[in-house]
This record gives sequence, structure tokens and C-alpha cells, in this order.
Amino acid sequence: MILLSINWNPNIEIFSIGSFSIRYYSLMFVIAFLLGLQIMKKVYKNDNVPIEKLDSLFIYLVLSILIGARIGHFLFYDFEFLIEHPLEVLLPFKFDPFKFTGYQGLASHGAAIAVIISMFFYSKKVLQKPVLWILDRIALPSAIGGVFVRIGNLINSEIIGKPTNSDYGFIFQQLGEDFPRHPTQLYEAFGYLITFIVLWYVYWKTDKKEKLGYLFGFFMVLVWSVRFIVEFFKEAQIDQRAAWDLNTGQLLSIPMIIVGFYFMYRSTKKS
Repeated sequence: MILLSINWNPNIEIFSIGSFSIRYYSLMFVIAFLLGLQIMKKVYKNDNVPIEKLDSLFIYLVLSILIGARIGHFLFYDFEFLIEHPLEVLLPFKFDPFKFTGYQGLASHGAAIAVIISMFFYSKKVLQKPVLWILDRIALPSAIGGVFVRIGNLINSEIIGKPTNSDYGFIFQQLGEDFPRHPTQLYEAFGYLITFIVLWYVYWKTDKKEKLGYLFGFFMVLVWSVRFIVEFFKEAQIDQRAAWDLNTGQLLSIPMIIVGFYFMYRSTKKS
């Protein structure tokens, strides 16, 4: 067999001081944001947009992704905690007992909705362009950023896959397991990498970017299709269903895919 089981037990912390620690998961977010900033700098230069407007874009994206992903996690997957501990949802620590936790528990669906809302305000207040113009462009860094986020999930041994019932897979020793599971974090990361490559080609080699909303729609179709497929191999987060029934992540992905197709094929003039 070419691929056998891998005993997975990495150190999730870069360093720690008491209850405060810096984790590789946080590093993956930093890499995603910095790489995304470089991509958008290249895009802004290509589209003759002042580079100074990138500073505001960075702030809008960081805040919307963290707040949206955090609220989305509890709204979709742990609503009871959201009602009982609303302050702890947006804070990187808990009170009883006090402990620095970081932002554990982030939902990509919540981040996507928050980013769209924040880009509406950014386009009006800073960019002075249609909101679909910026949504088309941030599709590029968003896709590659998803790769690093899922690598961070793998390091944390979270969002795990179902047992493979074979010799193939990752054995997540941090969870106290001795059997292999599907490395769904890598499946999803690979899907997002392909998405980025496709979108990069479409932006630089075709004239599709001239049609407002096309790249954004294409991004939505590709990313949420990847998510929909990979969910079949993931362990259920909040609901136990039959092997091939749709779970919460898939049900939330379907409207995203439909929205994507709408923006790809709607009748509109080129920008």
C-alpha cells in the first residue's frame, strides 16, 4: 500500500508563558493574512488602485473574519453557549476559571457572511467602487488563506475525519486514539489550493474579471463545493446522521453555491 497510517501527534504550541501560549494555528492565520496582503498588493497595482487603500482593507478583513467566524461557530454549532456566555464569544479567554484560550471555534460560513458585509462598507467608504469589484478580487487571497487555516486545524487535531476502517489515514494521538481517520483537513486544504490556482488563472489570463461578480461567484461555487464534498468524510460536529445524509455544514453550503452560480451567469454589463 502506498499510503499507510501516520501517527499524528505534533506540538501545537510554539511557546507558552503560564496560561498564555502562541500556537501554530495562530501562526497559520498570520501567514494567511500576510500572504493575502501581498496578493492584493499585486492586484491593486494591476488594477491601478492606490496601494494606500490596502491598509483599510486589511483592518476590515481581519476584524470581519475573526468576529464573523467566531459568532458563526456558536450561532450554527453551539447556540446554547452563545446565549449563556455572550461575552466570552468575542474574547480570547474565559472567566471561570480565568484562562487564555485564543479564538478556538471558528466557522467559515460565519466568516464568509461577515466579509461580504464588511466589504460593502469598505467599497462605499474607502474604495469608491462597486462591492462586487472588491469581492471579485479578495476571492484570490481568501482561497489561499483557507489552505493555511486547514493546515492549522490539522496541527490542532480538530475538524477530524471519519475512521477509514483501513490502514490508511492519520492516527490522532492527541485525542487518545489508535485507529486511522481521513485527514479531511488536508482534503479541504488541497481543494482550496486548486480553487486558488483556477481563480488566479481566470483573473490573469482571461477577461472574466471585467464582468462584475463573476470571480466572486466562481469562488463561491468552488469553495463551497469543496466543503460540501469533504463533509461526507468529516466526523459530525453537532449532529449524528446516516453516512450519506447531509449535515449542518453541507446544508449551509448549498445556498452559498446557488448564490455563486447566480453571480456567474446573471445577465450584466462588463465593468
